[in-house]
Amino acid sequence: MKKLFMLFIFCGLSVFAQKTDIKKDTIKLNEVIVESTRIGKNAPFTQSNISKKELKKRNLGQDIPVLLKYLPNIVITSDAGSGVGYTGIRVRGSDATRVNVTINGIPLNDSESQGTYWVDLPDFASSTQSIQLQRGVGTSTNGAGAFGASLNLLTDGISQNPYGEVNNAVGSYNTHKHTVKFSTGLLNKHFELAGRVGLIKSDGYVDRASSDLKSFYLSGTYTNDKTLIKALAFGGHEITYQAWWGIDAETLKTNRTFNYAGAIYDDAWNVTGFYRDQVDNYKQDHYQLHINHSFNDFWSGTVAFHYTKGKGYYEEYQQGQDVADYGLTPISVNGTSISNTDLVRRKWLDNDFYGSTFSLKYNNLEKVKLIFGGAWNSYKGNHFGRVISGEFIDRTNLYKNYYFNVGDKTDFNIYSKINYQLNDKLSLYGDVQFRTLSYTIKGVDSDLSVLNIKDNLSFFNPKVGLNLSINDVSSAYLSYAKAHKEPGRSDYRGVSKLPNPENLDDFELGYRLAKKTVSLNANVYYMRYKDQLVLTGAIDDVGNFIRANSGKSYRLGLELDAQIKLGKSLFWQPNLALSTNRNIDFKEINGTSVNLLGNTSISFSPNSVVGNALIYEPTKIFSVGILSKYVGEQFMNNIELQAAKLPSYFSTDVNFTVNLFSKNTFREISITGLLNNILDKKYVSNGYMWGTSPYYYPQAGINFLLGLNLKF
Repeated sequence: MKKLFMLFIFCGLSVFAQKTDIKKDTIKLNEVIVESTRIGKNAPFTQSNISKKELKKRNLGQDIPVLLKYLPNIVITSDAGSGVGYTGIRVRGSDATRVNVTINGIPLNDSESQGTYWVDLPDFASSTQSIQLQRGVGTSTNGAGAFGASLNLLTDGISQNPYGEVNNAVGSYNTHKHTVKFSTGLLNKHFELAGRVGLIKSDGYVDRASSDLKSFYLSGTYTNDKTLIKALAFGGHEITYQAWWGIDAETLKTNRTFNYAGAIYDDAWNVTGFYRDQVDNYKQDHYQLHINHSFNDFWSGTVAFHYTKGKGYYEEYQQGQDVADYGLTPISVNGTSISNTDLVRRKWLDNDFYGSTFSLKYNNLEKVKLIFGGAWNSYKGNHFGRVISGEFIDRTNLYKNYYFNVGDKTDFNIYSKINYQLNDKLSLYGDVQFRTLSYTIKGVDSDLSVLNIKDNLSFFNPKVGLNLSINDVSSAYLSYAKAHKEPGRSDYRGVSKLPNPENLDDFELGYRLAKKTVSLNANVYYMRYKDQLVLTGAIDDVGNFIRANSGKSYRLGLELDAQIKLGKSLFWQPNLALSTNRNIDFKEINGTSVNLLGNTSISFSPNSVVGNALIYEPTKIFSVGILSKYVGEQFMNNIELQAAKLPSYFSTDVNFTVNLFSKNTFREISITGLLNNILDKKYVSNGYMWGTSPYYYPQAGINFLLGLNLKF
């Protein structure tokens, strides 16, 4: 017992990540080395799991956030209005910068902005084996700084048998998706090669909000009794017409699909046309190498190396620009100095992200499971802008950088975890993480101001929990988790002093029931913040939300989700989230004046989010589901301005699948259909404030997607 106690002190309190419970189709989870990232069904953290089978039913070209929108306490939005292109996700009111995303345990979030841009990985659901969402802080291994929620994607495991697959889909707004997949199967009992190429195009619901998305995925695996080595390369190239400006309230009433991006105006501010290439053009490639080795019956280890290369720009037509704002000298035309002109500019990002993760695990199969691990990651991002054309600009100045700055970030963390079975009913989970980071920004910003920012931060994040097995079908858990989150790039720019890092104490109390006819998950959470970086409601010049420290704040909520078997072929899957989300003694700073507003609602945090699915599955061949989502009203800023209130909305989709099995050319023929927003509700899912004026992102009315999948 003394040795166990000393080992406990050395390794720290932790949650050991058990093998994921995603049933038979994901028995190869350990092939991609994520046992230290995923948590098991009895871990004292709130979670939802979605399998490949469930993803396949709705995988018709829409982004991953759209495929997850029926999970508890999830709110999603789409700039183009139809789920293709730029999409976003919020969990418990936490925006995408706090939803920590990993692919096979490797961080996906951008190191500087901290957001996840799913448009850079189009059709990734086609290579995804399963997804686990941990609401709240979750475990230490979910990326560098898990804060509001963690989303872990697991790529396809080894296929024992060779196969080929062709998937095609068509739909509203000239949407079409084409995917080709293959696997060699396991060759000589040790090797497998698998891959995918894909193309998605859509005009979008919003005017000119088009998407041209290309993607690829390639994996090679070697395995034997003790060792598994897996190398992956995947990526995407997106060209999307900009749709991140939304529309004002009056235009929403009269022309809800109007898009301000690229508009060309005459002297009276009438729109005379649109610039054709007002696009976002970005390419991102990912490389991963995973090595897993079992030393003996008790000890095993993993190490992974990764590299991500991203490069691209967004192009803009700008009218009436002062050439001095671009560091240029006015030119003389017929003796007249011209200092104002129309021009086209490109703002570039060229970044590299690389690093390694590692873990060492001990499992005696009875009482103690231990894991020690960590990660080191480095990021360098070059930000620069170029004028590529202009009527009154010296041609020798075209394609030269008019600003250039570098963001440099290094991140290191170590953690240790333990799962100790106290008795037949009660188990103790513990987790400690130490994390340190360094972030600098140097150079000239897009407004020609000088950037010289440096911040070094260190965090200690303990977590502890208890799981009580009440009987064979029910259990309860209680957990506490500490988390810190550093500010993002936009939080540092244009401020007189460095912003404070965020601080969160997360308390979770839950109950689980698993019977043959009824399964239920219920939990209460209390998330207490200090210096939360809340969304102010304003956006920057590329549509990213601006944030500010809010002092003290909290989120208190109840989440319920269930699956109820109503009959032999009928299933009901409801979920409910009720919450209160408040800033405490909120202060509005307006220049030199400070307004004390008391307790106010946290922006973009609805108090009620409800999901519902009614699924009829009479045979293995056919299933149909009616899927509904309700999102309550929410404010788009933190001062409860009535004009900033985003109305509640309700939408309903119908999803069906037909699976035909053949002994001839094709092993399986699947027809999948999705009828979105069947009640044709005119709603908005997101917005922002321009001063005191609201702007909205309208979502599509009734629309459809229809897919045909051939597997041979």
